[in-house]
Amino acid sequence: QTGPVIDMPVPASFNDITQDPSLENYIGWVWYEKEVLLPLRWLQDDHTRVVLRFGSAHYYSIVWVNGVQVVEHEGGHLPFEADISSIVQGSPGIPCRITVALNNTLTPHTLPPGSIQYMSDKARYPKNYFVQNIRFDFFNYAGIHRPVVLYTTPSVYIDDITVTTTSSESVALVQYQVSVVGSSFYSLSLSLRDQEGKVVATSDEPAGELKVLNPNLWWPYLMHESPGYLYSLEVKLQAQAAGALLEDVYVLPVGIRTVHVTSTQFLINGKPFYFHGVNKHEDADIRGKGLDWPLIAKDFNLLRWLGANSFRTSHYPYAEEIMDLCDAYGIVVIDESPAVGIKLPESFGNKSLQHHLVVMEELIRRDKNRPSVVMWSVANEPASELPPAAFYFKTVIAHTKALDPSRPVTYVTDANYALDLGAPYVDVICVNSYFSWYHDSGHLEVIPLQLTAQFENWYKTYQKPIIQSEYGADSVPGLHSDPPLMFTEEYQKALLGEYHSVFDKKRQDYVIGELIWNFADFMTNQGTTRVLGNKKGIFTRQRQPKAAAFVLRERYWKIANESSCLPPVIKSHALFL
Repeated sequence: QTGPVIDMPVPASFNDITQDPSLENYIGWVWYEKEVLLPLRWLQDDHTRVVLRFGSAHYYSIVWVNGVQVVEHEGGHLPFEADISSIVQGSPGIPCRITVALNNTLTPHTLPPGSIQYMSDKARYPKNYFVQNIRFDFFNYAGIHRPVVLYTTPSVYIDDITVTTTSSESVALVQYQVSVVGSSFYSLSLSLRDQEGKVVATSDEPAGELKVLNPNLWWPYLMHESPGYLYSLEVKLQAQAAGALLEDVYVLPVGIRTVHVTSTQFLINGKPFYFHGVNKHEDADIRGKGLDWPLIAKDFNLLRWLGANSFRTSHYPYAEEIMDLCDAYGIVVIDESPAVGIKLPESFGNKSLQHHLVVMEELIRRDKNRPSVVMWSVANEPASELPPAAFYFKTVIAHTKALDPSRPVTYVTDANYALDLGAPYVDVICVNSYFSWYHDSGHLEVIPLQLTAQFENWYKTYQKPIIQSEYGADSVPGLHSDPPLMFTEEYQKALLGEYHSVFDKKRQDYVIGELIWNFADFMTNQGTTRVLGNKKGIFTRQRQPKAAAFVLRERYWKIANESSCLPPVIKSHALFL
């Protein structure tokens, strides 16, 4: 023990747990340690694998079990695991000691990037004083943010399943591939069941396709009276190993749906889909980015109350538990990598690029089977006008499409349409703009002209559908002014109204979505423009509505009623689910 030891909950960010201001903004290594007793049956069976899995840890992790290093992982927001069987088996009754060293330092080559700046002026700063510079507008929370679990499989086990689907009105095809590790001698049994438990298709091959007659398609929320319909694909493996019969079983939720992009539309199951949703953050009081089930449940109730059918995982992959509910509720997701704040030329070099490719591999492996995920976003607001950006994004997007040819790929830009060097490679243009906020501040009257020009310039240049992926204004709850002035609830409402008028004209043509920034207020670094964080939420950080929430609710339900074939009474009931 080389320093103070404190109790730390997992999952949680460590920053806001104590009263120590140095921990709030701490940069560097922290250590976690826990001892657990494993079940005896795990330790006495030679045919059992014991696996240690982390849902995520921010940012760089080294893990030891009983003093033996078992895994290193770079990057937050995505899972990693290690087979620890050889370390723990043969030692029944001895506690299993799990030790994690975690470093939250961001460099020009991490995702997200950052830089360490040493202050050399000894008249103004203490010796060895440094700060972590970041180029993104949310707090760099750190810690073990998602659950840590120990689980077992047989020594011959199902390692991976990949599913894609196609469908017509009367028949659907579920293409699948099962990866088995541990032996070449095994048998498989696959059963696809509907929600009533009825078997609708079977197979005994490791790869093939299942035919489903009269399928129930996976539909987004408010596009169907039964959104988020999921089948269950049960995969059973049996294998012989040293005279023992081994069995592994995995059940994968499967949504049957198709995605297609034209020059003016985004089609789900062949029908035009309009994104009316939000951008979010994993962010809350005290626990920071730590997984919080009550907060997740509250957020999904608010999303459905709002009439939101979609969100972007700004600006990193969200917890698997959140994604599970998107699949089940029919909430459409633009799944974004943690590549936010790529601004410096050195962040476009080969070292950064190779890490970015690995991150996309990890993200797609985790979320490839989710029907809610309809598009990958490889970055947010990069300096895509810099010369290296063309090759960089051409490579990342091509790699993403090679890993998953079934989904469109985008990144979110705030660059000038004429200078963006990565835009030729995306399938959908996603644009962030803050007219009358970050420039022409307070001048709501310029929004119609500037926003209309933005859409027309992008579409004329690329002939691709456009999503307004961010727009909004800060509002301090309870602050009022008439006429509307910046930071009041009235100004936020008025700004949204100006944007919506333009959206309503352009969504008749090629604008396919609008995602408000942001769903809720969230914490940022301290600064002269940030009073306890970013206040662009339509809900407060504690999930209480501002005036803008009611504006969006009225709008989103109106759009849903216009575009849906559902009887209005069903949507009225949905308000109170």
